[in-house]
Amino acid sequence: MLKLFLICMLIIAFCVGFMCLKILLQKNGRFPNTHVSGSKAMRKRGITCVQSQDFAMRKENRLAIKERTESKK
Repeated sequence: MLKLFLICMLIIAFCVGFMCLKILLQKNGRFPNTHVSGSKAMRKRGITCVQSQDFAMRKENRLAIKERTESKK
């Protein structure tokens, strides 16, 4: 059982190493931006990420009129 576990861990280590090989060997190697906003085609179509939309909706509008929330008794 231990032998099988060590073999699996070795295979996983090799796979991770090969995935990182391009990033480690390039001069300015970086992980690719897989976020929706990182795609030029998506930005061109006006499609954004849900997190970005949520942030924009929660951002306080400084030009908005403040409403009174006090209730009269």
